[in-house]
Amino acid sequence: MTNVAKSPEDVPRLFVENWNNRRADLLAELFEEDADFINVVGLWWEDRDAIFKAHDYGLKVIFNDSTLRAGRMKVKMLANDVAVLHVRMTLSGQTPLEGSAGVRQTVFTFVVHKQNDRWLCVSAQNTDIVGGAETFIRTETSELKPADYRKR
Repeated sequence: MTNVAKSPEDVPRLFVENWNNRRADLLAELFEEDADFINVVGLWWEDRDAIFKAHDYGLKVIFNDSTLRAGRMKVKMLANDVAVLHVRMTLSGQTPLEGSAGVRQTVFTFVVHKQNDRWLCVSAQNTDIVGGAETFIRTETSELKPADYRKR
């Protein structure tokens, strides 16, 4: 199987495949050299090497037994060589700190750019889906909690 994205949709497909195969090196190859990646807690990696290092660590320590699955995907072509993709993802098997880590739902946003015959990611952001919440609030003890103002 090749690691070259021939279409915008190949980028998230290969991201998931490389994640599940614990191949941070191949995962990082899907990104341009100066790409940005923002994870679910706002950590911001600003180049391919930083994206590799973060995912190499994560796939060995935090997500070493995890499975990532892609669900609904929406592709918006901005030009012949630029697209934005939103992809629902399901993550299971995260290494728990205590008890069970449970299953997480996220939305990935990929901005991809065609260079020669391949598509590369220039920016990605992963956002956790928090059911029943509209936003977050910071408590007096500095804990970040989901909030739903419709239930006031």
